[in-house]
Amino acid sequence: MKIAVTYKAGQIFQHFGHTEQFKIYDIEDGKIVSSGVIDTNGSGHGALAGLLAALGVEALICGGIGGGAQTALTEANIKFFGGVKGEADKAVESFIKGELEFDPNAKCNHHGEHHHGDHDCGSHKCGDHGCH
Repeated sequence: MKIAVTYKAGQIFQHFGHTEQFKIYDIEDGKIVSSGVIDTNGSGHGALAGLLAALGVEALICGGIGGGAQTALTEANIKFFGGVKGEADKAVESFIKGELEFDPNAKCNHHGEHHHGDHDCGSHKCGDHGCH
């Protein structure tokens, strides 16, 4: 099984559509057998879903994720687990054990706004930008 995590400096990047890197993990017999970081080259959410599908990714762990990205991932048969924060490696280990804490309703609905620098969808107040 291949798992992808939105990635920045060891942490789960909090906005799927703006992630510049994924860390890809190969899982066999309940263990991480290899992992590596790949660049997204600034692709949008539709292209990101296609990139993950081309790599054979079956599951994505991420922070905030918009409806368009959710649709693109579903169409690519990639399960996604949003609303996750913290270290990427620890999240994957929790996923393997069936202990990953995620928010099935994690969404980021403020597309079209201008984001600056390290956008963290999870840090907004819900009423401000529509994050859930």
